Amino acid sequence: MIALGADHGGFYLKEAIKKYLEEKNIEYIDHGCYSEESVDYAIYAKKVADDVASGKCEKGILCCGTGIGISIAANKVKGIRAAVVTNEFCAEMTRRHNDANILAMGGRVIDAPTAVKLTDIFLNTEFEGDRHIRRIAQIAKIENGEEL
Repeated sequence: MIALGADHGGFYLKEAIKKYLEEKNIEYIDHGCYSEESVDYAIYAKKVADDVASGKCEKGILCCGTGIGISIAANKVKGIRAAVVTNEFCAEMTRRHNDANILAMGGRVIDAPTAVKLTDIFLNTEFEGDRHIRRIAQIAKIENGEEL
């Protein structure tokens, strides 16, 4: 299950991603927003991040104007590794090396076909593990206020 969320700046990307998920028979929860009317991105970031952190959803996808604000908000939730992505290489590497669990994109930065392609890469790329496990553990230590 994939958790989706967007503010008004990312609404049209979220709608394109929903269509892709439906075509691939991938279940999702749409936390909103549901129009291009101005809303605050943190509300949607928290809903998606909570679903991913709790295990209710395997991954999340968030969209706002740039992907930056919504990813910062999502990353405040313990256990979340949200990454802003604008190209195919970054979409792949954030999964392979960072084990990102939320993809963030910007509706004022990329177009809908690009967002769908990046979503496909994100959802179908596995974490490599190996030396990257140590680095993910270090991120968790920082999150928990522990020494590295």
